[in-house]
Amino acid sequence: MSRPVAIFRHARSEGPGHLAAFLDARGIPWRLIRIDAGDAVPACVREYAGLVFMGGPMSVHDDLPWIAPVLALIRGAVGAGIPVLGHCLGGQLMARALDGTVGPNPVKEIGWGEVTVAGSDQARLWFGDVQHFTAFHWHGETFSVPPGASPLLSSAHCPHQAFAIGPHLALQCHVEMTAAMVEAWCRLGAKELREAAASPGVQPAAEILRDLPARVAALNARAAAIYDRWAEGLRGG
Repeated sequence: MSRPVAIFRHARSEGPGHLAAFLDARGIPWRLIRIDAGDAVPACVREYAGLVFMGGPMSVHDDLPWIAPVLALIRGAVGAGIPVLGHCLGGQLMARALDGTVGPNPVKEIGWGEVTVAGSDQARLWFGDVQHFTAFHWHGETFSVPPGASPLLSSAHCPHQAFAIGPHLALQCHVEMTAAMVEAWCRLGAKELREAAASPGVQPAAEILRDLPARVAALNARAAAIYDRWAEGLRGG
């Protein structure tokens, strides 16, 4: 594969995490586009085999100069059949680009929580026989399922945790987490955790960090299966 996967980072603390290890292990080239550091949004989507959008603390509705070109890039990729993958904010960007909506979730959702796999053929294509798994969450907004897309995942606090349309996958939850990322987010988000402590969807830092190596290992395994399915759509050269 000569063309790389473009990975868009919107905040320094929200990099590709386990996705980078997955791509490296499979010899899939990738390029990090650091939106947070002022990197330009590429003008031509055909330079890339796929597009991946990571998370971030901002909203898709914020008046930021890179949002409109990113939405156009997503639409261009979908039109060209170039696989797109979104994590949290990245999934929200995909939803907005594809005529879905993004707005407040009923409650903030922060920490480890079970997601349920839909009982549809599309969900089985992405998740096989898995019926539920534990994902990581850190969001206050969420997306609707755009026209023509299939809902794949839900949770107790968020009805739309993932959707797919063809080779394109949008996740509201985080499957890319490493132990270092979880620890860093708990440090950086300590004030948010305190302020949202009353939310039924928010766990305290001590609970988030409990059994962290085992939880991250299980999540990495699930992420690898999801990424394997997404990588099937990547085009070479």
